[in-house]
Amino acid sequence: MIQTISKTITFDEFVAWYPENSVHKYELHNGVIVEMPLGTGDHSEVTGFITSKLAVEIDRRELPYLVPGDCLLKLSRDEAGYQPDVIVLDRTALANEPRWKKESIITMGSSVRLAVEVVSTNWQDDYLVKVADYERLGIPEYWVVDYAALGGRRFIGNPKQPTISVYQLVDGEYQINQFQGDDIVESLAFPELRLTVEQIFRAGLPPTEQS
Repeated sequence: MIQTISKTITFDEFVAWYPENSVHKYELHNGVIVEMPLGTGDHSEVTGFITSKLAVEIDRRELPYLVPGDCLLKLSRDEAGYQPDVIVLDRTALANEPRWKKESIITMGSSVRLAVEVVSTNWQDDYLVKVADYERLGIPEYWVVDYAALGGRRFIGNPKQPTISVYQLVDGEYQINQFQGDDIVESLAFPELRLTVEQIFRAGLPPTEQS
C-alpha cells in the first residue's frame, strides 16, 4: 500500500476526495487514504479467472446476482472503506441501499453474497483487518485467495502452502474452511460451483508451467 496523506478523515470525506475516473484504486484504512499497488500479472489473472467463473455461474443458474465493475464498501467503522478484488452483490437487496445508484456504495452486508480478496504483499489486511470488518458488517461469505502462499504460517500452515480460506457467517461469527491442491472450493453463495484450488491458482501461472 502507498499512503497518500497522513491526515485522518471520515468515510464521507474519502468519498468526496476520491478522484473521478481515476486509474488508481484507493481505500480508506483507519482514517488514512491509501493508494493500492497495481497487482502483478499473476494477481490480475487469478482475479480475472474468479470473476469470469462466477459470472458464468450467475448466468447459468439465472441467479439474481451482480458482479459490479466498481463498488465501494462502507464499513461499520466510519474510518474505513474497501474495494474487494471481487464482489458479488444481491440485485434484490440493492433497492434498499441508499447510496448505490448515485455512488456505487454498499452499506449493508446483506447486499453482498460474496467478497473475495486475492492476497498480495499486504496480506495482514486480508487475514486480520478485513476479516474482522467484513464479519462486523455481516457479509455472509469471504474468500482469502492466497495463490502465492504469502500469508503467515498461523493462517496457512507450516510449511506454507497456497490456500483458499473461506469464511462463512454462522450466528454472526465467521467459521473458516480452508482448501488446497485438488480440493473443490465449497461456497454457500455458489453451491454448484465445481472449481478446485489448483484450477484457480493455475490461472496465475505462465503457460509453460501449466499442465
